[in-house]
This record gives sequence, structure tokens and C-alpha cells, in this order.
Amino acid sequence: MKAFLLALLISLTALAERPNFVVIFTDDQGYGDLSCFGATHVNTPHIDRLAREGTKLTSFYVAAPVCTPSRAALMTGCYPKRVNMATGSDFVVVLAGDPKGLHPNEITIAEVLKTRGYATGIFGKWHLGDQPDFLPTRQGFDEFFGVPYSHDIHPFHPRQNRFKFTPLPLLDGEKVIESDPDADYLTKRITDRAVKFIERNTEKPFFLYIPHPIPHVPLHVSPPYMKNVSQALKLKLADEKEGTVDYRTRNGLFRQAITEIDDSVGRIVDTLKKYKLDDNTLVIFTSDNGPAVGKAGPLRGKKGSAFEGGMREATVAWWPGKIPANHESAELVTAMDLLPTFAILAGAQAPTDREIDGKDISNVLLNRQGKSPHDRFFYHQANNLRAVRAGKWKLYVGPIGKRGEQKVQTTLFNLNADIGEKINRAAQHPHVVKRLRGYMNAFETELGKGNNLTKNCRPAGFVKNAKPLVPAR
Repeated sequence: MKAFLLALLISLTALAERPNFVVIFTDDQGYGDLSCFGATHVNTPHIDRLAREGTKLTSFYVAAPVCTPSRAALMTGCYPKRVNMATGSDFVVVLAGDPKGLHPNEITIAEVLKTRGYATGIFGKWHLGDQPDFLPTRQGFDEFFGVPYSHDIHPFHPRQNRFKFTPLPLLDGEKVIESDPDADYLTKRITDRAVKFIERNTEKPFFLYIPHPIPHVPLHVSPPYMKNVSQALKLKLADEKEGTVDYRTRNGLFRQAITEIDDSVGRIVDTLKKYKLDDNTLVIFTSDNGPAVGKAGPLRGKKGSAFEGGMREATVAWWPGKIPANHESAELVTAMDLLPTFAILAGAQAPTDREIDGKDISNVLLNRQGKSPHDRFFYHQANNLRAVRAGKWKLYVGPIGKRGEQKVQTTLFNLNADIGEKINRAAQHPHVVKRLRGYMNAFETELGKGNNLTKNCRPAGFVKNAKPLVPAR
């Protein structure tokens, strides 16, 4: 009993300290795009240091394989379909001037932490609606500096004839301060603002969300990172025609883009250490979905896919003295879990008036023997349920094959033995197929099949007369 009371006292004392939270959320970075996860085409020493001093989460999942729904899940702790944010109004993500966005009545991580006196800031890419009602400053964030959606939603897009995109806005708060900002400096400017946010909030708890727009295409880096670029690549970039962006050539900047992000992580951590905040700060590094240009490592699939490569993310958790050092956890955890977990650690109350799909994973993060609270995880493409994982088994029911030749197939994978999803074990384990298919059927009954939504789904936000923040030229 004494040992229990002592542990409880230590726990309550830790909560009373209200730890800081930093979530670094890159864009389209693959499971194989960190050297601490086995990459050889990039070098990430600062993130590798976090892995040595913290824990690698090797079964960390985002809730969608593309930008908008993945971010909606992170912010709300819910599957995107539950909050009707699995797609934009007429595309797979919300676009410029989209009438759809995250409903103002949804409760975000930032709003939960505000109840405990946290300063909240987002520096980077939002992508949950660009209309004033949907901006981060209406969803619990004190500060916002960045872009409202992907930086390729601009007039230089290669499919501009179809989309008719207007100039890209750069916002400070709710004010457009620049039109089509120089994307070479996005990572640097975002990092600068994030560092200043930490410096202004050394005396109070804070939640810092850094959703980098890079390495989403087109790839950009600031001038110092062009030093090791080949002369041939520099010459090709110099030939970019006015009013165009050479996406294919810019793919050659991937290594440099990851290096700049890694250096950004180093600056954030160094700032925490400088102000002696590191021992009271939980840092999570991950990405929003699988790679478009990078590599998924041993995983099958990429961005947009419901195979592992689309939704399993290389993730590192770091909190000196709290999170075990030089540790690796294969327990199933998700981006949706951050909201309830941060709430617990901050002594806040997660929403109780609505369904939250995320669960408290503080035990997994803080305990070497911590077990996942999830007995299943569902994979969606837009509103379509494609797969479920339960323990080592994953049942995938969806299109397989080359584009134009795809057929819906039922496949069963043992992820412990076959992380690359190469061997279909459905014939050998029909009872497992039946059980997991039952999980999928039940979840479709709960939320709806395809684009049909049940009463268990909450509405997205919609505004009338939506228009882009920057008018067409």
C-alpha cells in the first residue's frame, strides 16, 4: 500500500508540473526516411539522437494516408469519418476556398490544454479549412504562422488547368501577410517562429505544434542546404521558367529537405535545453502519411495507400527522465491517442460529451513494458474502410493490382512475420479472416459504409460564399 501511495504521489506531482508538449508533424515523410529507422539515402543525426535518448514507436499509425483527414484525426482524437473530415468538399483534401473545414464545435488538443492554462501555437501547415471560421485561431491556438494548406496549392501546380488555384497565402494569425511566399524559406521561417514561441513561454506550460509543409512536393530548401547539391541539378533548377515549378527536378532535393528538417528538430531541442525545459517536455516526431517521393522502407505502399506504407509512420518520443532511453516499442499506438494522452499528462479532461477513438497511451510511452490499449485499428481511404489490424493480423479488403487493372481482394497478413505484406495467409486462417471481417462489418455499421454516414458521425463545418484568401491574379 505504501508503495502504491508513493507511486500515486509521484504521478500527481508530475501532472501538477504540467509538462510541455511539442508535436513535429512533417508532410509525406515515409517510414524509411529516417536513418534511425534504417534509411541510408538520408542522414538525420538530430532525430537519431532523440531516438537514442527516447523511444522509437515502430507501430505508430496515422488515421488516413493523405493530409486533411490525417490532421483532423490528430487534432480531434477521432477517425476522420467520425468528424466527416475524410475528404474535402469535392476532392480528397480541402482546397483553397473550400466551403468545408473542421467544425468549430470540435474540441482539439489545443482547446483541451487551454483549460489547464497552456500557451498554444501552430507554426506550419494547417489543412483543415482556410475560411476564417476554420482557422487554427478558432480552434484553440493562440498563435498561427504558416500556410492554410499544402504549399503546392498555388498557380504553379502542374494541373493548374484543372484546379485554377489562386496564389498561396502565408498567414500570421488570421491575416494574410504574403502572397506566394518564397517556399525555399518555409522550413527556416517556421522553425524561427517556433523557437521564439518557446522563448516567450518559458514560464508557463505550452503546446507547440510544428506541421512542416516539407517534404511534400515541390521540394524546397533554404540556400545553405544547396551547397551539396550537384551542379547539374542546380543548372536545371536555374532553368525553371517564370511562373512554373519543375517538380520532377526538385525531387532531387529530397536528401537536403530532410536534412533541413532534421536541423530544425535540433534547433527546437537545443532551445528546450537552453532554457532548461527539456526535462519537462514531451516531444513527438512523426509524419502525416506515407511518402510521395521518399521511401517506405520495408513497408508496402506509399501515400494514399491503406497498406502499411501509407499509414504506419516512423515515430520517436522523447522526454528525458520520463520516457525510456534507447528503447523501441512495437505496441500499436496512433496519432488519435495524443489528445487523450496529453490530457492525462496535463491533468486536463478529455471530452466526455462525444466519442473519442484515441486512447491514453501514457503507459506505452513511459513504461518499457507498457501495452497498447487498442485491440484493433481501422484503415480508411477517404470514407472507405479498407483494412483492420488486430494484434499481429491485418485483414485488407480492397483493390490490388496495377492502376486500371485493380480488383478487390481479401488478403490476410501476419505483420509480425511479414511487415511488407507479401504473403496472403487467408486460406490458412479462415477463422482469423472471419473474426477480423466481423470487426470491419461492425465498424461500418457504427460509422456507415462508403460515403454514407450514420448518426454516430458528427458534421463537418460548412460556410456559405467561401472564397480563397488571396484572389486570382
